[in-house]
Amino acid sequence: MPLDPESVPNSRNIVRRQYANGMTVLVKENFSSPSVVIDGLVRAGAADDAPGKAGLSAFTADMLMRGTAKRSFAQIYEAIEAVGATVDISSGINVTSFSAKSLAEDFALVVDILAEALQCPTFPEGEVEKERGEILTSLQERANDTRRMAGLTFRELLYPSGHPYGRSVEGYPDTIRSITRGELTQYHRSAYGAQGLIVSIVGAIKTEEAFRMWEDAFGPWIGARVDRGPIPAAPRLTERREKRVDIPGKMQSDIVLGFVGPSRAAPDYLDARLGNSILGMFGLGGRLGEKVREKSGLAYYCYSQIEGGLGPGAWRAIAGVDPRNVDKALPLIQAEIKRMLDTKVTARELKENKSYAIGSMPIGLETNDGVAGVILDMELYGLGLNYLIEYPDKINAITAASIQAAAQKYLDADNFALAVAGPLGV
Repeated sequence: MPLDPESVPNSRNIVRRQYANGMTVLVKENFSSPSVVIDGLVRAGAADDAPGKAGLSAFTADMLMRGTAKRSFAQIYEAIEAVGATVDISSGINVTSFSAKSLAEDFALVVDILAEALQCPTFPEGEVEKERGEILTSLQERANDTRRMAGLTFRELLYPSGHPYGRSVEGYPDTIRSITRGELTQYHRSAYGAQGLIVSIVGAIKTEEAFRMWEDAFGPWIGARVDRGPIPAAPRLTERREKRVDIPGKMQSDIVLGFVGPSRAAPDYLDARLGNSILGMFGLGGRLGEKVREKSGLAYYCYSQIEGGLGPGAWRAIAGVDPRNVDKALPLIQAEIKRMLDTKVTARELKENKSYAIGSMPIGLETNDGVAGVILDMELYGLGLNYLIEYPDKINAITAASIQAAAQKYLDADNFALAVAGPLGV
């Protein structure tokens, strides 16, 4: 059933502008609540990290709000808290994301703070050391966390040596200890710029006022202009790569088993995503949840996940089990993957998951935050401003055969990366 163009973000109600400095700004008015949400990104991320400097991009992003040319760390947070706003910056693999939420009357303040943080951070020495300590504490906690260690080990197994997707975004203790204030400053100077910046602004503000305030703060900014080239491909595995990480004293082991999946821009991404829903997301965890958790009682949780980002993200099955049940649960996970390869999904599964995919989409658009995030994704992945209008037709066009074809392209019941973290020898 076609959607009402007035009820979802689309080219009729989103205004999009591109600027000479390389940034793209998208604005959608919504006066049903008094808030305004900013959701954006700059093209700097962990993929930039040089060998031996894993975590540099994330460390830099964490430092941006700890002091600027105009405000100290304390002054930044006092200004934000005084008006009940939120401002956040965090690094990912390919981009550094930023966001803010405030009342419309405080929009200029949060834009000003974002402009300072992204354009003129000062990296105060004392704050650098405080942040280093916080990161090292987090990494120490990671080493004792079965879920985080299984996830980290899985990525290191799945991707070729040196591939940016195989490194920890957060870094490692030795790399974080080695990063200097000068390297943070230099990385910001060489990686951050308006070229490729995308921001969506949604809420109780007139379109032209939003553009004017953003242009005043970011229009003059040039910064770094970097040609990073295409994201490296990652080959399909032709062997089983397995590693088990011993974390003694834990009552649970975590399993991550998976493959190189499609990028968000891949033609078969939606086929794979609907297949993933059937495999391990729908209801209590799709087929995986039903077989491994409900029927066999071998897992505390079991589901599947598909990343679908700018590059070749992972498609993986994830389970938390009693350490004694690891080798009982694994064959069941493999069997459900094999079933996806060998047999088309049922008509009922297809109908139910299509209905869920289409019916749940409007729920994510009930808040300004959700709308801003969707608009950002449409721009980032080149989906077009009418993507949501076209979405039901795209989902309804998916067939059992196209899901099986996507599964056969990306999944393999015998060749995969497998990471298990928990107590060994139990």
